[in-house]
Amino acid sequence: MKGFVQTIKNIWSITELREKLILTFFFLIVYRFGSYIPLPGIDVNEVTRLLAAQSEDQRGLLGLLNSFTGGSFNRASILALGIMPYISASIVVQLMGLAVPYLQKLQKDGDSGRKKITQITRWLTIAICLVQAPAYLTLLQTQLLPYNGGFHSAYLVDPGTFWFIFPSTIILVTGTIFTMWMGEKITDRGIGNGISILIMVGILADFPRALINAFELDTTGGIMFLLEIVALLVVIMLCVLLVQAVRKVPVQYVRRAQAGSSSYMRSMTDSVRSYIPLKVNASGVMPIIFAQAIMFLPATLVGLVSEADSPMMMFLAKVSDPFSWQHSAIFAVLIVVFTFFYTAITIPVNQMADDLKRNGGIIPGIKPGKDTADYLDDILSKITFPGSLFLVFVAILPAIAHLFGVDQSLAMFYGGTSLLIMVAVILDTIQQINTYLLNHHYDGLMSTGRTKNVA
Repeated sequence: MKGFVQTIKNIWSITELREKLILTFFFLIVYRFGSYIPLPGIDVNEVTRLLAAQSEDQRGLLGLLNSFTGGSFNRASILALGIMPYISASIVVQLMGLAVPYLQKLQKDGDSGRKKITQITRWLTIAICLVQAPAYLTLLQTQLLPYNGGFHSAYLVDPGTFWFIFPSTIILVTGTIFTMWMGEKITDRGIGNGISILIMVGILADFPRALINAFELDTTGGIMFLLEIVALLVVIMLCVLLVQAVRKVPVQYVRRAQAGSSSYMRSMTDSVRSYIPLKVNASGVMPIIFAQAIMFLPATLVGLVSEADSPMMMFLAKVSDPFSWQHSAIFAVLIVVFTFFYTAITIPVNQMADDLKRNGGIIPGIKPGKDTADYLDDILSKITFPGSLFLVFVAILPAIAHLFGVDQSLAMFYGGTSLLIMVAVILDTIQQINTYLLNHHYDGLMSTGRTKNVA
């Protein structure tokens, strides 16, 4: 405990790190505050009462989307759409980058190209919001706060009129843009990846309530609840291993020293050994976020299908249930595809081979240039496939846990998108904090916390 307190003091003593943390916490507080502000015309007290009565029966991807937005989705908040439209836009832009020459050119233009791609992503986010906002309002009237022509107690105005739909659509779009802006500001001036941190905070907001529900539903005197917590800790450790596992590729750098008076010094050849760390899960949490964003589409379409007993409606309902085998099967395929796709676009093996050759680095037994690129690509393919399968297992683990009787609100934290995002974001944030601490001659968060003696 003493070491932990000392580490907090060390963090607070670094002015730049302190300012970044304060800015990050400020935006997180604003984000959480915004998730409780309802749309105009919504009675927040009545919505709270309805949610309390319906929370135990809530199922499907709508519940997961609600956790991604920190409860904003069900509360009819101004931030109800959250950051998911931006994630969807990012997926579309990256996929188009494989086929559209203009985007391919921008990807090769460095910082200026990235800025233009970011601007395109922002405009596409607005376009997606303009589609999702009316769909959300329709879903609000049909499922979350049912409205059948007469005034529902949760509505202060008629939700079917232009004066409710139009301003609500503008507010929802603005809320997503504001959330996107906060995420970018956290990334630029705060600590960690802002978009991922906002998602993580929304997920963690439901964790205490999930623990309380699981404890209240336990009829074994706390034994089952204790076993569930132990199993959750084991799953967390597996996720940490998945995020941090690397395949080290040995590299040898050769340098010549010709200075000095002796013939020995003039002809000396020195070699330095190092390695390239290729992550087993090089794509991080992005494949599961991308796959989840696509899996939200059936839940959105459910509110647009008028015939409740139609085959299309029944199929969409099955796919929208994260505990069904149909959802798990489609989800698994999407994760594997996005894992290979995102790894391919984020790890340029050809550029890595060129950099090694230019800096005098070689992989023992492999010729520089194309052979090195092929060798790295082969290794990457071999470790990405089992990594993607492990990612799939963790992603569908909530459905498996639910089959064993774990309450569905707590089962969502047994892997899946929620746990992987939390683990990845927390480890990434800790790594950035450690960088500041080590640069200022302090032990990192994962160490004892004692200040090092520096001369």
